Amino acid sequence: MNIDSKEIARKVKELVEPIVKRMGYRLFDVEFKPERGWVLRVIIDKPGGVTIRDCEEVSKRISALLDVEDIIPFSYMLEISSPGLTRELEKPEHYEFFKGRLIKVLLREPVGGKREATGYVEEVSEGIITLREKEKGETLYIPFSAIAKGRLEPEKW
Repeated sequence: MNIDSKEIARKVKELVEPIVKRMGYRLFDVEFKPERGWVLRVIIDKPGGVTIRDCEEVSKRISALLDVEDIIPFSYMLEISSPGLTRELEKPEHYEFFKGRLIKVLLREPVGGKREATGYVEEVSEGIITLREKEKGETLYIPFSAIAKGRLEPEKW
């Protein structure tokens, strides 16, 4: 059986995003991966963070819909989770999602003479992430293609 996991994730995202939004959450991502069997992971967020009860409510709402739509014609485990405090940022839309938040990026190639930067996402457009550095307040324009790894940084309160 040939499985296009990215296409399945895309279809699930299209199907569940309106429901998740109506429930008051933001859809961060949908992943479909083999992990001791197939796992469909729907990642949600909301201001103030996501609770276990939030995950349960979203699971109830979308699991019945997924059964009816039958996008995945074989057995899988549905998992609802939050992006987490130090979630890896893998796609431009992840950076857009966390606009205004503190992130850390490791770069494939230097940008502004730096191989890594920690700062606040100000803008994401046309493959460029605008980052205002935390320490010096400098603005860096980082091509998405230059980012080797990025993650959300927890801030001390």
